[in-house]
Amino acid sequence: MKILVCISHVPDTTSKINFTDGDSKLDTNGVQFVINPNDEFGLTRAMWFKEKQGASVDVVNVGGPETEPTLRKALAIGADTAIRVNTPATDGFAVAKQLANVVKEGGYDLVIAGRESIDYNGGMVPGMLAELIGANFVTNCISLEVEGTNAKATREIDGGKESVSTSLPLVIGGQKGLVEESDLRIPNMRGIMQARKKPLNVVEPVEATKETTTVKFEKPEPKGSVKMVSPDNLDELVNLLHNEAKVI
Repeated sequence: MKILVCISHVPDTTSKINFTDGDSKLDTNGVQFVINPNDEFGLTRAMWFKEKQGASVDVVNVGGPETEPTLRKALAIGADTAIRVNTPATDGFAVAKQLANVVKEGGYDLVIAGRESIDYNGGMVPGMLAELIGANFVTNCISLEVEGTNAKATREIDGGKESVSTSLPLVIGGQKGLVEESDLRIPNMRGIMQARKKPLNVVEPVEATKETTTVKFEKPEPKGSVKMVSPDNLDELVNLLHNEAKVI
């Protein structure tokens, strides 16, 4: 089984975020980038298939040279080969088109992507990718087993979980639960040294239409002052919620 894991290069959640160029671009100065957490769950699951079933695992990212350290970390975790599509990830549809070309060229059976990236939270790329390559698709995936060309998956739905049976080729949008957080792997020195020798292939992009444009980013409004209400004064609490906060 050939597995491709899609890796997004995203800011660490502890980074202080600022914008430049009239609030139209992220200021990357001082920002640490990491593997998108949802993708990391997927990569760890792919490692299980590699170790238990002999699958081959490649990772792919759409982005510039600045994303290569993130791909190298994925190689250090255990991926066999990394692919970087040499174009900025400016639009969900354009990214899906680039990934679709990589999947078709590589003949992958299973594509594991994160449900969404933690920077834009678009949640659109895995579904569009599945449509472009004509594969089955399961999103919000928290469990995946593959036997031959058959797959069983569990996904989160409103109010519960849903188990589905499907077949390869398959694209999943994975998330926390696909593996346990305790199963996530930290690259060790041996893995880091091996990653330096593993191939990181840079491929040129195919033509893809950009369907969206970022006009401006805005930070959340600063939190307002807090009013303390005695637990014995329910009338005042109700009055504030009704007339000031206007939530009831």
